[in-house]
Amino acid sequence: MIDTLASTDLTAWTLRATGGPVPAHLTTSLVDDGVPAAVPGTSHTILLDAGLIEDPYVGAAEERLAWMRHAAWRLSTPLTLAPAAADERVDLLFEGVDTVAEIRLGDTVLGRTANMHRGHRFDVRALADGAERELSVDLASALEAGEAEAARIGARPAAYPRPINMVRKMACSFGWDWGPDLETAGLWKPVRVERWRVARLVQVRPVVTVADDHARATVVVHVDVERSGLVDADATPLALTATLDGPSGTVRATGTVEPHATTATLTLDVAAPVLWWPVGYGEPTLHDLVVELGTQDSPLDRWARRVGLRSVVVDTTPDEHGTPFTFVVNGRAVFVKGANWIPDDHLLTRITRGRLVGRLDQALGANLNLLRVWGGGIYESDDFYDVCDERGVMVWQDFLLACAAYPEEEPHRSELEAEARENVVRLMPHPSLVLWNGGNENLWGFVDWGWQAELDGATWGYGYYTELFPALVSALDPSRPYSAGSPYSPGAAPWERHPNDPDHGTHHEWEVWNRVDYAAYRADVPRFCSEFGFQGPPAWATLERAVRPVDGAWRKDDPVWLLHQKADHGNDKLDAGMAPHLGVPDDFGTWTWAAQLNQARAVSYAIDHYRSWWPRTAGAIVWQLNDCWPVTSWAAVDGDGRLKPLWYALRHAFADRVVSVHERDGRLVATLVNDTDDAWTGTLEVSRTTLDGTGLASAALPVDVGPRTVAVVPLGADLTSPSRPTGEVLVLACDDARVVHPFVEDVDLELDPAPLVAAVRAREGGFEIRVTATSLARGVTVLADHVFPGAVVDDGVVDLRAGTQHTFRVRGEGLDPSRAAELLTSHVLRTGNAVVAARGAARAGATRP
Repeated sequence: MIDTLASTDLTAWTLRATGGPVPAHLTTSLVDDGVPAAVPGTSHTILLDAGLIEDPYVGAAEERLAWMRHAAWRLSTPLTLAPAAADERVDLLFEGVDTVAEIRLGDTVLGRTANMHRGHRFDVRALADGAERELSVDLASALEAGEAEAARIGARPAAYPRPINMVRKMACSFGWDWGPDLETAGLWKPVRVERWRVARLVQVRPVVTVADDHARATVVVHVDVERSGLVDADATPLALTATLDGPSGTVRATGTVEPHATTATLTLDVAAPVLWWPVGYGEPTLHDLVVELGTQDSPLDRWARRVGLRSVVVDTTPDEHGTPFTFVVNGRAVFVKGANWIPDDHLLTRITRGRLVGRLDQALGANLNLLRVWGGGIYESDDFYDVCDERGVMVWQDFLLACAAYPEEEPHRSELEAEARENVVRLMPHPSLVLWNGGNENLWGFVDWGWQAELDGATWGYGYYTELFPALVSALDPSRPYSAGSPYSPGAAPWERHPNDPDHGTHHEWEVWNRVDYAAYRADVPRFCSEFGFQGPPAWATLERAVRPVDGAWRKDDPVWLLHQKADHGNDKLDAGMAPHLGVPDDFGTWTWAAQLNQARAVSYAIDHYRSWWPRTAGAIVWQLNDCWPVTSWAAVDGDGRLKPLWYALRHAFADRVVSVHERDGRLVATLVNDTDDAWTGTLEVSRTTLDGTGLASAALPVDVGPRTVAVVPLGADLTSPSRPTGEVLVLACDDARVVHPFVEDVDLELDPAPLVAAVRAREGGFEIRVTATSLARGVTVLADHVFPGAVVDDGVVDLRAGTQHTFRVRGEGLDPSRAAELLTSHVLRTGNAVVAARGAARAGATRP
């Protein structure tokens, strides 16, 4: 961050409602008296802190708070500015205003804002006279402002009815198919008074390049300064120093910002650099970069960041299969094991560094190496990118345009340019950031979603993706690649080649989930799948806390349940998705487990396919890692931070070494994926067995899989030709990589409904649950949160063949040893077997306890 020499945060404010449908019982508090407001803060967090509204995430509160979408607000605080010295500037800095506002200091209008994704700085030296004034921010309804803008310039199509493309507010503020419609308003980032003399650092841009042989790295530090314009500031020469310190040693460069100049460049040459690597490829080494500005007599300003020495390109050189999309870091091609990232809380000011650390550690625990910051959210805080830097998690960064046609008329274009400039400069020092992306599904929408007829020649954002954004990235961040969108077919306009063509560039696979069974994942071999996924409910403890049925009876048509299921026909799609694989249970608790298991299975099925085609397929970014509130969604980690079965499936499917079974050229083969720098040599043990473990055929196949490669191993007919497909499975193992491959779906397997013998014992800090399979046990998972809401289990979605054991370890808060036996009950220790059995019992008219 840029460190100014005199900075005071303004944190204590008062919030009042100044318009809109304020409920009568809140009039005195909100209109007459006002509410103490901590800044950063927005309407919902401020009223929550004051105890004036209910938690919008619980039950049906979202609907009862709909009035806030139309409210107008005023945030105010008294401010006294001491008189300025002759050579001193006094600025008011608003880092983030949400969203449409007029800012006044006393009777003076400082400015107006209409973009929450950028900051605003106001010179208030003329008002620094020792008098007390009211600093006020009048906030209009962003919804109404967006609707008014649509009426002024003409509406543009979007995936949702709200005017997400008419105001520069987080698009998912207005709701999404996994998020609430709350539409906050306020000051979501700090407000401060900054006092400075002579000159300050406006921006520092360190452009890093690494020689192909890694023998040398160069950091070119581009510096922009602002001069105060007071006394002789413009004519003063300024001293500039840049110091890079870290494992590569200390390198320093000095220079001068000449009189009347506002830019300068310093070059740091690093011999034998210690590079930053993504997780799994080396250490994410960081170096401290400090830039100092001063005069001959005194320091003026200081900027400090940690940077990484690394190179990154995306290879899109056409080949025999089409157009690849392969990340190459420090000269090494990387298979992307990724997840899409949304804001981790819809109420953004509640997201802390500690919370981000926890979420990033969950990403690493799932064996992810990249997060895609999706274009309907926000440019995340520096904390987010810092934590990614430290952990070696790569970041794909969308510009914030999603699922809509965006107008290019003024003031929209200028706002987009200012926003993009600010955030490119802010984020480009982070080595974890490996791609700038023009937006989400907007090119695709123009081609396939009926936009062209509705637009009738109106602007829709194409100039942003093909002109504005690439020009800004080239000028400000030239060492980092840019892609025009996701999905996107490089080298062709969307009307020349379909932007979602799986053979070219990035691909989104949403036929699965929306229309077809997940078996269709294997119909295509995309070059890079940057979105795919399947829904599943949150953890049971999350449901009990936040999704409370109206009458206390859990059922799929409960209005509260449906309020927390935002997807179009979501329940119907869940049922359709599980029917061919597990059946559709009637019991609600079993149904939620079946939906979670099916989510895990569907995504694993896709990942196994994508990884088996490396290097033709160069990445898989699942939708999505996290949630922003308690909801049925595509996330692996639910809105309360609990791990869903999908998380365990990602952990297995994205492991460094995996074995899976595929059909190639009409026959079954095994693929062994080795995503390590060491050769994988050994024996692939393959057996065809009955469900009770009786061996029918076996083979020991020698394998030698080179580093970062995939081996395809043909399987003999004796292994792949079951005499009774409903009663046999194929079991494969090589070292710790194992897989059970049924010949038919679970719903058709002759599964034992109770295939486990289990025991639990207390251990320091938790429990161990040892299970032994007496017959094939599918998807064994311990849903410990049913008993202990603070519990975390180390593994899940485990297939056990007959005669094998597995130990699950339970850790966390509030674990009562006297309740250990409850972890073995049927609603906690779950299997896919029981799902199929419950469905069969229901069809037979059996009565469940």
